[in-house]
Amino acid sequence: MYVSPSCPTASSSAILRACGIRLARRLPSTANLSIFWPRTSSSSAYQPRSLSFSSALRSLRICSPRWSHGVDWRSPICLRAHIRAASPVLQRFERNIGTMASEHPFSGIVSSLPKQDGGEFGKYYSLPALNDPRIDKLPYSIRILLESAIRNCDNFQVTKEDVEKIIDWENSAPKQVEIPFKPARVLLQDFTGVPAVVDLASMRDAIKDLGSNPDKINPLVPVDLVIDHSVQVDVARSENAVQANMDLEFKRNKERFAFLKWGSNAFRNMLVVPPGSGIVHQVNLEYLGRVVFNTDGILYPDSVVGTDSHTTMIDGLGVAGWGVGGIEAEAAMLGQPMSMVLPGVVGFKLSGKLRDGVTATDLVLTVTQILRKHGVVGKFVEFYGEGMGKLSLADRATIANMSPEYGATMGFFPVDHVTLQYLRLTGRSNETVSMIEAYLRANKMFVDYSESQNERVYSSYLELDLAAVEPCISGPKRPHDRVPLKDMKDDWHSCLDGKVGFKGFAIPMEQQDKIVKFSFQGEPAELKHGSVVIAAITSCTNTSNPSVMLGAGLVAKKACELGLQVKPWVKTSLAPGSGVVTKYLLQSGLHKFLNQQGFNIVGYGCTTCIGNSGDLDESVASAIANNDLVAAAVLSGNRNFEGRIHPLTRANYLASPPLVVAYALAGTVDIDFEKEPIGTTKDGRSVYFKEIWPTSKEIAQVVQSSVLPEMFNSTYEAITQGNQLWNQLSAPPSSLYAWDPESTYIHKPPYFSGMTMNPPGPPKVKDAYCLLLFGDSITTDHISPAGSIHKDSPAAKYLIDRGVDRRDFNSYGSRRGNDEVMARGTFANIRIVNKLLNGEVGPKTIHIPSGEKLSVYDAALRYKSAGQDTIIIAGAEYGSGSSRDWAAKGPMLQGVKAVIAKSFERIHRSNLVGMGIIPLCFKAGENAESLGLTGHERYTIGLPTKVSEIRPGQDITVTTDDGKSFTCTLRFDTEVELTYLDHGGILQYVIRNLTKE
Repeated sequence: MYVSPSCPTASSSAILRACGIRLARRLPSTANLSIFWPRTSSSSAYQPRSLSFSSALRSLRICSPRWSHGVDWRSPICLRAHIRAASPVLQRFERNIGTMASEHPFSGIVSSLPKQDGGEFGKYYSLPALNDPRIDKLPYSIRILLESAIRNCDNFQVTKEDVEKIIDWENSAPKQVEIPFKPARVLLQDFTGVPAVVDLASMRDAIKDLGSNPDKINPLVPVDLVIDHSVQVDVARSENAVQANMDLEFKRNKERFAFLKWGSNAFRNMLVVPPGSGIVHQVNLEYLGRVVFNTDGILYPDSVVGTDSHTTMIDGLGVAGWGVGGIEAEAAMLGQPMSMVLPGVVGFKLSGKLRDGVTATDLVLTVTQILRKHGVVGKFVEFYGEGMGKLSLADRATIANMSPEYGATMGFFPVDHVTLQYLRLTGRSNETVSMIEAYLRANKMFVDYSESQNERVYSSYLELDLAAVEPCISGPKRPHDRVPLKDMKDDWHSCLDGKVGFKGFAIPMEQQDKIVKFSFQGEPAELKHGSVVIAAITSCTNTSNPSVMLGAGLVAKKACELGLQVKPWVKTSLAPGSGVVTKYLLQSGLHKFLNQQGFNIVGYGCTTCIGNSGDLDESVASAIANNDLVAAAVLSGNRNFEGRIHPLTRANYLASPPLVVAYALAGTVDIDFEKEPIGTTKDGRSVYFKEIWPTSKEIAQVVQSSVLPEMFNSTYEAITQGNQLWNQLSAPPSSLYAWDPESTYIHKPPYFSGMTMNPPGPPKVKDAYCLLLFGDSITTDHISPAGSIHKDSPAAKYLIDRGVDRRDFNSYGSRRGNDEVMARGTFANIRIVNKLLNGEVGPKTIHIPSGEKLSVYDAALRYKSAGQDTIIIAGAEYGSGSSRDWAAKGPMLQGVKAVIAKSFERIHRSNLVGMGIIPLCFKAGENAESLGLTGHERYTIGLPTKVSEIRPGQDITVTTDDGKSFTCTLRFDTEVELTYLDHGGILQYVIRNLTKE
């Protein structure tokens, strides 16, 4: 991770820089690298389509400025070496400029973008120059896809036909047509970034074993990796919590961090942001997001795919971004175009303004419920309307962040004056902001609400009056189960009464009021059903929003002034998304009141929201476990699936940061804030919710006086400098990673073991056993948990056998670089419900041939050892939740060949495809129960043995050994995905084709 001036040799024609990748095939073959992208002809036969990349251009492209802030991360010494190596090819490239320029199909619409004071910002591909009236009706989000297709069009990897499909979006989107898309950059966090870098390192070994150059494995687009998922709340309620937790974070993760530091040096075009810098999505929003790129004089919109599903937060800034599987992101890094179905776009009109006291969190929980009901899976949602002007950029980012929770690929907010104001606030230069505005206006991608608006066409329409939004929370087990605050007490008692499910705990009436008394640090304490034991201000969703963060500070201040105090056994924490939050809390003077209530800062990163909540005090944990209490966590996060936040909190509620403080003060979710006191003063007076709740005016005043541009500048000027612990890490320079066979963190995966140049073809699934039989809404947390490693699990046994002490187990998320741990951790969630167990909850299954009840891993291992295939049968929304590639890698390593479900979450389906697992959907109206499937049958999947005989979405017959037969839809959605199937996975496909260079 270095900083240097911009590349001094970037002097070639701007147009050629923009399309140089496509034109590189004109260079001598020694400079070429080809990846074959199959397309169909009218006869449906595969036609290989070479994607050519010039190694010289790779060196050129990595010299472009890393950020819109004008900073370049490359080492000058390393940079000069690349330039020297590329020189002969560059000279030949320059000599061919004239001929190649005319080859770009859209060179005629390249225009100059002038500056007001003379000169130009650069050149760009002008959408208005196409003179096509259909473009004026396109949603703004689709215009970004259109510009990318035009700029990358070479009639080779992107064709004029692809461009026409996008221009004709209104007619082509309903037909589910396929388009290629090349994102401008890739974003990673460390939980997903470590396995991605492990895969890249093992791909280098694989390509070397196949007799080719391992340096072919290098990112071709900018890759930003922010280490933010490893910090845990081990120490809370302490002034020293940040340093104490960071010391423990480095102690646990030293090996992982050193590996990432190696990767930042070994791979070109990769930036690693050190631990303690902030949450990836807030850093992306405040710093990494460019909005408009200016690469070698060519301007184009920023776009990003990330290996975290909440990458969508950047959509609030007008940057097209969404989550993808880690496997798909790795392919994108290596220059592989993403094949995607041209999405429908839901137009969501906002009007009015939020009422006093209503927060952006209340709004996003309301929007989530509306969109879940409407059905937006696989679609873009684009927000518009006069209500947009009443939403701050941070409010928009909050709504965009929760796109995965409402099911959309994106929740997009086009750039307008609010966006420009935010860019200036966060330290982007005036020159940069002027360039962004000029480009987007010129290319009809800017919304000016002071002007009359052209009517845009959407696939469907929704509308919300912001004034109708009311205070609410969501839970106790799903983000879209919104509960109005005024109804919370009734809803809670309904959950206690209800049968076990998403809204039920089945607590007998006579046990609902029981009180458990215990001693906490020598003082008397008590808990009951609904007692809050974790209260966490956490997560990218809210910590980037000054209004709710400062609102939480105001609640704490008012509570302190009234003599209220959070009970000491409530584990309280505050984990900001960036150092900017700390600065404005200090500026406002509110930090001291948060500290008094126990909300001391515990670290800068994802914590409780991803399960890194740390241990509860042993006395609290025993009181809960020994008395079977339904304890509660309240957090300002975006995910609250059972078993995710903490193993002992069965009820988990999402709430705004001010409400987190309020519920911590109340000590229970079993309260009606309108009628019951939240606490009492020292003299015994009852204090009600309305007395501590700040007005919108109060919050606006403190935001205005406390959130200042210099805070962003000073924070991000130092972000890549690291800290003492990071800078002391040793990362020996080498092209190939030196794998340590004794390591329990970083292990060479077996995906490419024994790989040859010949694709293996589609897998045969015959007489397979059902490993697991699931109902609806099995999440990636169920499939591949990120949290703590249970002491009796197969993963724990593996670690103990290798001398790892239990206190050093760390989390599953932190051990994603070790396939041995992760294969054992697959389906290890203690709350998973497998119907083969007839009601028993936990990570076990029935080994069908023997009838034994085993851990899922042990059963899978027994099947594999006997050479027996396995499948999984599931209900609706299989794989919902975080974009977790291990939720596909783990089953593949356990030997799972196919998943049959009612429906799949978008990213998880893609991950299954990337790992060579066959996704199949039951026909509408059918499921395992209606078909009489018990999971004890043996299943044969009638998939053709030749990939040329398979079509995307075709019907596949599944038969069982007891005479049942049913038809499923094959969920390979594009021809490209079928090619991945043929090769055994997307990474195997990339390796074989890179080797052919």
